[in-house]
Amino acid sequence: MRPAKFGFGQPVRRKEDEAFLRGSGRYVADFAPQGLCHAAVLRSPHAHARFRIENAAAARGMPGVRLVLTAADVAELGFLPCTASVPDQTIAVPPYPIVANGEALHVGDCLAFVVADTLFQAQDAVEAIALDWEALPCVVDGRAALAEGAPRVATGRAGNLAYETSIGDAQATRSAFAAARHRVSLNLVNQRLVANYLDTRGVIGEYDPARDRITLTLSSQGGHAVRDMLCEPVLKIPAERMRVITPDVGGGFGTKLFPYREYALAAVAAKRLRRPVKWVAGRTEHFLGDAHGRDNFTLAELALDEEARFLALRVDTIANLGAYLSCYAPLIPYLGAGMLPGVYDIPVCHVRVRAAYTNTLPVDAYRGAGRPEAAYVIERLVDAAARDLGIAPDRLRKRNFIRPRAMPYRTATGKRYDSGEFSAHMAQAQASADWKGFNKRLARAKKAGRLRGIGLATYIEACGGNGPENAKLRLEADGGVELLIGTQSTGQGHHTAYAQLVADHLDLPPERVRVVQGDTDLIATGGGTGGSSSIPCGGASVAGAARKLAANLKTLAADALEASPADLEIAGGEVRIAGTDRSIAFAAIAKLPGADAERLTAQDVFVPPQETFPNGTHVAEVEIDPDTGAVDIISYVVVDDFGMTLNPLLLAGQVHGGSAQGIGQALMERTVYDAESGQLITASLMDYALPRAADVPAFRFETRNVRCRTNPLGVKGAGEAGAIGSCPAVMNAIADALWRAFRIRHIDMPATPERIWAAIEEGRRVHTL
Repeated sequence: MRPAKFGFGQPVRRKEDEAFLRGSGRYVADFAPQGLCHAAVLRSPHAHARFRIENAAAARGMPGVRLVLTAADVAELGFLPCTASVPDQTIAVPPYPIVANGEALHVGDCLAFVVADTLFQAQDAVEAIALDWEALPCVVDGRAALAEGAPRVATGRAGNLAYETSIGDAQATRSAFAAARHRVSLNLVNQRLVANYLDTRGVIGEYDPARDRITLTLSSQGGHAVRDMLCEPVLKIPAERMRVITPDVGGGFGTKLFPYREYALAAVAAKRLRRPVKWVAGRTEHFLGDAHGRDNFTLAELALDEEARFLALRVDTIANLGAYLSCYAPLIPYLGAGMLPGVYDIPVCHVRVRAAYTNTLPVDAYRGAGRPEAAYVIERLVDAAARDLGIAPDRLRKRNFIRPRAMPYRTATGKRYDSGEFSAHMAQAQASADWKGFNKRLARAKKAGRLRGIGLATYIEACGGNGPENAKLRLEADGGVELLIGTQSTGQGHHTAYAQLVADHLDLPPERVRVVQGDTDLIATGGGTGGSSSIPCGGASVAGAARKLAANLKTLAADALEASPADLEIAGGEVRIAGTDRSIAFAAIAKLPGADAERLTAQDVFVPPQETFPNGTHVAEVEIDPDTGAVDIISYVVVDDFGMTLNPLLLAGQVHGGSAQGIGQALMERTVYDAESGQLITASLMDYALPRAADVPAFRFETRNVRCRTNPLGVKGAGEAGAIGSCPAVMNAIADALWRAFRIRHIDMPATPERIWAAIEEGRRVHTL
């Protein structure tokens, strides 16, 4: 059975949107339990300093103040956990205290947690706390942190190197470079970013003394993981004594996957006060207190033979991880290293990764989590090779793509691609972008006094492998179904997508499928949402549960209809004998004598055998005003291979959003710390630029899907792909324009007007010599 109206592949509109558009969505900030207290955080104004709080008692006596928590007041708490590991590495994870104890390691470090009757009273008390400071030397740049004689990020640490590892065959790579006809190298900066979701983090802690149990209502990407990482490691309580509720969430991008200090402090405060305690981050607190993303410096080298075929890849990356190791931080650069060969048949490679501590906010997963960094490196490097060798960038790519007949293909870093036709989607994207007609448009731009460039990126990423995920479906008395699942929507449209998978087997419209997420008491287990796994993993579980429930309903209906289950079909919320008008509605089945809870319920658990590998081509065309350096993206085309398309509307939304984030990084976003003082210069939206509607082009999005061979739905993860292909495509287009006009070989992100103008002025100066 394949419903035509709302099943797999149909452009069903999001069922969630009516509530959001009418203002009836409920976010953490909207909750106000009776007796609510409000919290504010005292944060360090110094990047590195010893400190002593001088007047905590005076702050405790201020009007409305109920509690002031310093390090001494929460000495029983454990450290924030770092749960990720790097293969073959033993990392000495430094303490990440819930409240800094005598030494602040970055601007924004948590020094105290103040709770009062009102937010203003809590903020007044924070401002009244006096501290005695002893400023210490700091370092904010990953490269500088690893240099000889660099200041120590923290007193007592052995050094600023968190770990060093490598992937690949160093000797074979050296030999290939020694024998190569051509060698191309490129230094690249992948700058630090701030997630800037609409819905800033927040938490409400509540304590039930009768049950000695804590409830946290918080904005997360999955309550189970947050609960499990807070309870035993930090609060020293079993997980059964905490309930985590996640209501509507307005964006996560990876940085809401893990616990933060404020969650533990709200729990402690609620228990001590026997009153609910609420903390919601302001926008500047988001810059100062939420994990940042990216921040890599990379030297990339490519060896080619006389026919411009790739022989070897060599990459050396320094990843800035900040002052503490956040939850998944050590793994992020390692994940990226594994994807560096991209879509190319590169026989050997060697990747060195060094992770550095600095006096900056910790860095962790941000949309793509290492894969955007990898795609940016290889796609910028391939374009540089094309320019250096005088070969068209599309021709060089086509010559070196992994061929479809080579699938499954194991890369030199050990990744096993199951499917992909890279040359085909590049050709489709070029045709859609009118690549062949570019020279005519270039000539018109020259006449108008503008620079014009076109660039592409052919990316691949690894995602959809997080699991296992459990889905539980239950037929309700009214004939609808309830789905309980431990993934967490942060705006993607899970309620719609999961309803479509249910519809494939039960033929129910989306409004008859009630999706329950975000409550650890109602849902026994859950992997949350990260790594584009909700549909490849969670969706596969939903489909499996729906298939089982359909079989159960046919068995129950068979007795009532006096027919064999093999003669029955499901349509329109009924089970009927095929080819007849004899049927029984789901609601009636729920009332049958044999319809016990077990037969009206079905569960399925899917464990991904490996990651999925979505891939595609982005083509960007830009014009640059040489007098100002301003960039206009004239055209933008995306052709992606996502295996199968569950909902083209939701898919396009994910690609558009991710591409907009990539464009933001390419053109304007940058987190800046002052090198001397360690101050965060870009600590608000007055200083940190985000793309607006005028900065984002009208996307032309198409698919050229090749079914995934390792996923039962045939899908490949899609939530992060837009952010992976967009940065290199836009930057390659800008580099193309600058090369054509002034032979400028390289420019780093963000390609701001000022930076482009300076490059053009330097290019003009060199040309006049």
